Amino acid sequence: MENITIKINGMEVSAPAGSTILEAARIAGIDIPTLCFLKEINEIGACRICVVEVKGARSLVAACVYPINPGMEVFTNTPLVRESRKKTLELILSDHERKCLSCVRSENCELQKLCKDLGVEDESMYDGAKNEYELDESAPHMIRDNNKCILCRRCVAVCDKVQGIGVIGANERGFKTHISSAFEMGLADTSCVSCGQCIVACPVGAIYEKDNTKEVFDAIADPDKFVVVQTAPAVRAGLGEEFGLPVGSGVEGKMAAALRRLGFDKVFDTNFSADLTIMEEAHEFLDRVKNGGTLPLITSCSPGWIKYCEHYFPDMTDNLSSCKSPQQMFGATLKTYYAQKMGIDPKKIVSVSVMPCTAKKFEIGRDDQDAAGCPDVDISITTRELARMIKGAGLRFLDLPDEDFDDPLGEGTGAAVIFGATGGVMEAALRTAVEELTGEELKNLDFTDVRGVEGIKEASYDVAGMTVKVAIASGLGNARTLLNKVKSGEADYHFIEIMGCPGGCVNGGGQPHVPASFKNANDVRALRGKVLYDYDAANPIRKSHENPQIKKVYDEFFGEPGSHKAHEILHTTYVKREVNRIPE
Repeated sequence: MENITIKINGMEVSAPAGSTILEAARIAGIDIPTLCFLKEINEIGACRICVVEVKGARSLVAACVYPINPGMEVFTNTPLVRESRKKTLELILSDHERKCLSCVRSENCELQKLCKDLGVEDESMYDGAKNEYELDESAPHMIRDNNKCILCRRCVAVCDKVQGIGVIGANERGFKTHISSAFEMGLADTSCVSCGQCIVACPVGAIYEKDNTKEVFDAIADPDKFVVVQTAPAVRAGLGEEFGLPVGSGVEGKMAAALRRLGFDKVFDTNFSADLTIMEEAHEFLDRVKNGGTLPLITSCSPGWIKYCEHYFPDMTDNLSSCKSPQQMFGATLKTYYAQKMGIDPKKIVSVSVMPCTAKKFEIGRDDQDAAGCPDVDISITTRELARMIKGAGLRFLDLPDEDFDDPLGEGTGAAVIFGATGGVMEAALRTAVEELTGEELKNLDFTDVRGVEGIKEASYDVAGMTVKVAIASGLGNARTLLNKVKSGEADYHFIEIMGCPGGCVNGGGQPHVPASFKNANDVRALRGKVLYDYDAANPIRKSHENPQIKKVYDEFFGEPGSHKAHEILHTTYVKREVNRIPE
C-alpha cells in the first residue's frame, strides 16, 4: 500500500494511505488520548477527547476517524487542543457520579487517568442538573450503573458488532440519553448471555461483575465448612497483570501459593477436569461418528455460548455435547468421587471456582448441575475478584514462592491448559480422538491449523481412512456466521469448537482490565494465549488420556468414559429459550 507523508508537531511522518491521524501519530511514537475509540469495534469519534488541530481546518477534528492527506500538518498538543480536551472531561464529569474511592475501577479507570493527565480538578466542574439512575442488579453476573456511564457506547458496539447480541443500546435523547435495554427491561429479562464483554469494554465503573468475594471469605472463616478452590487455565495467564506484570505473564505457581494463603482447605486445578472433559467429549464424538449420532458435535465448555445457542439457535441444541463444562465437571467430581474418597459430607463442601468468565456465575445456577444433590459449584469468582481478595488479605503476590496444586485433583496435562485459548479444546480433543481412532501414538501433538486468534478457523485431517472436518469460532458474532453456513448446507463439519469470547477464555469477561490505548496497539488475546501454549509445551504429559489421576478416577469411580455413572455425574441437559433484544 502506498505511503503518505504528513507532518505531526513539525516532524515528518510516513503512514499508509487510508490511515487516520490517530494511526499515523502512533507510528510517530505519539499517543493521542481516546475514550470512546476501540479499534475496528467502536470508531465513531463521539467523545471528542482525541481532537487535534489540522492546519487549514475550520475546527478541531477527531483524530480517530479523520483520514490523513498528503502534505497535511497536524498539531496534537497545542493550548487549544489541551483546553478542548479538558473542557470535554469537565462536561463528562458534570453528570458523572464521582465516588472514585469506592469505585471498583479506581486506579484502573481510563476517565480517571485522563483527568489526572490533563489536570482536571473537582472544583472546576460545571454545576447544573444531574441524571440519577437505579442500579440494574437483575442479572446473576453483573451490575449496570448508569450514574457512572459516560455514553462512550463501547459496550453497545461490543454487544452488537462483536457478539451479535445487541441487548443494550442508547435510549431517549439529549441530556436524558442513557444506555439500557429495550423498554427499560432489566438485563435478566433480555437475551443477554452473561459473556461480560461489555464489562471489559467499559472504560469506567459503569458495568462490573457482581462481587462474591465476601461469600468466599465467610466460607473460609466457617470451621464447619470444607472450602475447595479450582482455577481455570486462563486465570494464570491474566492474574499477574493485576500486580503490575506485563500482559503475557504466567503466574501459575504464585497463584497456587496465594490461594493456599487465603485459607482454602484444598487448592485444585480446573486443568484436571479439562482432561476429564476431553475423555467424555472425545468418547461422545467417536460414538456419534460410529453410530450415526447428531453431527456436527459442538463443544459445551463456554456457558456464554451455551446460553447463546439456547436463545438464537435452539434447533441446534441437539448438536451440543452433553458434557458439563470443566468448571461443573470439577465440582461434580469433587462432591461425589472426592467426597466419598475422603469421607466428607458433600453438603459441607463449599466448591469455589476462579474463572476468567462472568457467565460462570450464571452457569452455577443452571438446572441439572447438582450431581450430589447440591450445587456442583457454590461460588464462582472472576480473575479480578481473586486479585481483590489477594490485595485485601495483604499478600505480597510477587514475593510469593511458586507452589504446586494439591493432589489428586490438581494434576492436569498440557492438553488441558490450552483450553483457555481459542482452538485449544479442539486440539486437546484431537490428541485423544486421533490416537483412539488409529490405535497409534501421535508423533506430533501440535495441531497448528486450529491455533491463532482468527474468528473462524477450519481444518481437515485424514484419520484411519476417514476425513475429519473441524471448525473453530470465537466470539458469538463469528459463531452466528459459522452456524448459519452449517444450517444452509454451505459448510459441513464433524466437530465444532465455539468459545463465547473473542480469542477464547484468555479474553473472558472476568479477566483484568486492559486500557484501550494498549488494546488498540497490541493483541491481548495472542499475548495471553502464548502463556498457555508455553505451559503446554513444558508439561511432560500433553495428552488428556495419559493423565495418571484421570486414569485413577475412572478405575476407582466412573468405570470408563461414557459409562452410565459418568453420564449421571458429568453430563447435563439444555433448554430452548426466547429472544429479547434491542429491535433492529
